[in-house]
Amino acid sequence: MSEIGKFVWYDLMVPDPAAAIAWYGEVIGWKSQQYEGPSDPNKPPYTMICAGDQPIGGIMELAEDAKAMGAPPHWLAYVCVEDVDATTKRVAEIGGTVYVPGMDVPSIGRFSVFADPTGAVIAAFTPTSQTPSRAGDPGPGDVTWHELMSTDPEAAWKFYAALFGWDKTEAMDMGPMGTYQMYGQSGASYGGIMKTPEGVPSHWIYYAMVSGSAEAACARITSRGGE
Repeated sequence: MSEIGKFVWYDLMVPDPAAAIAWYGEVIGWKSQQYEGPSDPNKPPYTMICAGDQPIGGIMELAEDAKAMGAPPHWLAYVCVEDVDATTKRVAEIGGTVYVPGMDVPSIGRFSVFADPTGAVIAAFTPTSQTPSRAGDPGPGDVTWHELMSTDPEAAWKFYAALFGWDKTEAMDMGPMGTYQMYGQSGASYGGIMKTPEGVPSHWIYYAMVSGSAEAACARITSRGGE
């Protein structure tokens, strides 16, 4: 599959999906589209988000058991792999923690959810059929950068390089903040890894391209109740 090692999907789990769909539509310009495929009657509805006409992820209600455990609203990104089960087995072997073992999404594919050795959570995904690479340059609404803030960037890097086959690309000296190490495949950078501030747990941040300026986007964020 041509997408192996790439970020291919992004899910948002929130207490109020309708509010989130409206907010991101206004701030980033995402359109929404109800998922029409096979569904589980025991799970909440799933709404896809689209950059233009291209689905890039989905929004659904935060599960009740997650709420009970105090889980906050959160994003989860999926990286395409050849074999979810083999990848998930490897996670445990190289110091990660598996939260959701391999599970099927009917007619879509198979996924698992896990944390790297420093605690940042991510998912692996194998589609049922081959997914072609998206043609052309990224546009408004596309997620274009994937940044890992880690309590131990070197340990995290070794984990992801072994798991997904990522390579180091460019690096930037951030002074007292350490090195900002970019990573990707075949010379293309997918994102960067750096040390998180003291006391802040490891986490992923995803950057979406917007039309116009970042300043205008910030104004939309704050005027609509974001921070």
